[in-house]
Amino acid sequence: MNTKILSASLMVGILLASCNSTKRTTNDLATSLPIETSINLTNISNDKAPVTINPGRFTLETVTYRLPRVIPGTYSVSDFGKYIDDFKAIDYSGNEMQVNKVDSNTWSIANAKQLDKITYSVNDTYDIEVAGGIGKDTPFSPAGTNIEPNNYVLNLHGLIGYFDTLKNNQYKLDVTAPADFVRTSALQNISSKTSEDGKSVTSSYFAPRYFDITDNPMMYGNLDVEEFQVGAIKIVLSVYSPNKVHTAASLKETVFNMMQAQKTYLGDINSTSRYDIYLYLSDGKDDSPKGFGALEHHTSTVVVLLESMDKAALASSMIDVVSHEFFHIVTPLSVHSEDVHYFDYNDPTFSKHLWMYEGVTEYFATLFQVNQGLVEESDFFNKVMTKIQRSKRLNDTMSFTIMSENVLKAPYKDQYLNVYQKGALIGMCIDILMREESNGNRGILSLMKELSNKYGKNKPFEDDKLIDEIVAMTYPSLGEFFNTHVIGDTPINYNEFFEKVGLEIGEGKVETNYILMNGAPIISGDPQKGTIFFTDAVLANSFWAEQGAQANDVIKTIDGTNVTLQNANQVLQKVFGWKPGKDVEVKLDRNGEEILIKTTVTKTYTTGKGIMEKADATDAQKALRKAWIKG
Repeated sequence: MNTKILSASLMVGILLASCNSTKRTTNDLATSLPIETSINLTNISNDKAPVTINPGRFTLETVTYRLPRVIPGTYSVSDFGKYIDDFKAIDYSGNEMQVNKVDSNTWSIANAKQLDKITYSVNDTYDIEVAGGIGKDTPFSPAGTNIEPNNYVLNLHGLIGYFDTLKNNQYKLDVTAPADFVRTSALQNISSKTSEDGKSVTSSYFAPRYFDITDNPMMYGNLDVEEFQVGAIKIVLSVYSPNKVHTAASLKETVFNMMQAQKTYLGDINSTSRYDIYLYLSDGKDDSPKGFGALEHHTSTVVVLLESMDKAALASSMIDVVSHEFFHIVTPLSVHSEDVHYFDYNDPTFSKHLWMYEGVTEYFATLFQVNQGLVEESDFFNKVMTKIQRSKRLNDTMSFTIMSENVLKAPYKDQYLNVYQKGALIGMCIDILMREESNGNRGILSLMKELSNKYGKNKPFEDDKLIDEIVAMTYPSLGEFFNTHVIGDTPINYNEFFEKVGLEIGEGKVETNYILMNGAPIISGDPQKGTIFFTDAVLANSFWAEQGAQANDVIKTIDGTNVTLQNANQVLQKVFGWKPGKDVEVKLDRNGEEILIKTTVTKTYTTGKGIMEKADATDAQKALRKAWIKG
């Protein structure tokens, strides 16, 4: 889910006073003195982390403190205030002050001139998720928090809040943790102090403003960490695998090769000197996270995937997921609207341009793999065809700009997933149009570079003017495309664009997946029996058909794991990632008879729609296709 954010390197030439009898004076305006915050991971009680906020002395009569309702990079309500307990305001005499809880995320404190500090406890979100990672309105797992003895996922927007009038103040954050914990964070570490008994270490971090608190997640605990260079970018890969199935070292080569290819593809776009990847591998237990994917920040990403995936499947997922997040250094880090630049965590407005933030980013993550030779052209075309099929199952006659601007509201919020399907296809169509107009010399990557040079991370664009600017920078044909298919609600005829590069959507033998076929699953569930079974579509899947699988066969076990309605998401995710050459064992129940499939995975095919070369493709069309895919 996508899914962005920023770290700063500043000279800190001030003494950061500790919370003692010497108080600092602040007011309702930004000040050079930091808001002092602390999280104590050595004092966890009932799975809750204690937090202290020391804002300094207020001159206001009443102040408002909030936890974010919505965070950047997500397009749903998270309500992180719901996970706060024992909220207390303490005056300078050590007495508890009256607090008015305004809503789930907001606390109002009167007589604020006497406010010394705020204390509260934070529940984590991972252990209350239900299947699918969206039950109980919990945040998407990569945006959530984890508190367990061996691991702490500290998405700081879930622990540290802000005063309405002080969001632009600097922050000092102290995190106290056991001395043997590994700790990683892209925030500037200004000091570390070991306790007198040597059992704990307090690390102090600096953030230029609240945005940088939310933009720089941390991970603490029994981690594996690998650091390496990709060009001028330092990559820090932090991995938590509860059962030590995977390590940062085992993933290092995959991540290095992927990011090296991404940097080669991006060329001179270089908007960060460091990029952090925090990978939490879920063991699939009831209290483990179940929302698999990633959340982007400007210079980092938090990823949640299944620990039980084999090395090849995990590597493939990391390439698909992390490459998308890394490409967010183009947009919105370098190219973004005022809605992003001045994000309101409580009552956000949203840009019209999710087609760019998420769609173009997803397109880059798909295209660069074939551009850099990580996958074959057939794999690329299969992914594009899958996106076309999935987009058609959503509302294909909805204005993309209207949907984007109203993404938290019905009926638009239910169409958000189309940003990764039709949004990416919009990027593809723009790319092909620009290649055609420029004889192959310009594409959407060059457009994004031009926009990046015009704006950059510190200068937002005006939302309502972006499309006109793009058309002025490129060609009138793009204006017609935007007006018809992005601002307008006319579905895209993709064959019109494939025709330009000598391709077409046709019927034939196409490579497919072991769970999804033509964009739809070949399995279903029986809620009364709690079982998973094959549908009629399994007969059209060459791999399963060759193994003798039949419609209505109940899937009992896969590689020794019992398959139920409750754990199907986790187990079938592994099947989705199967690669040719893997040895598998599947037990089926066919009307009470056990059917054993023990084989080695081979490529699987079906008859369906696919992207194919036209029989009469011209040399000019082939040349344009090469410029599009390899340019």
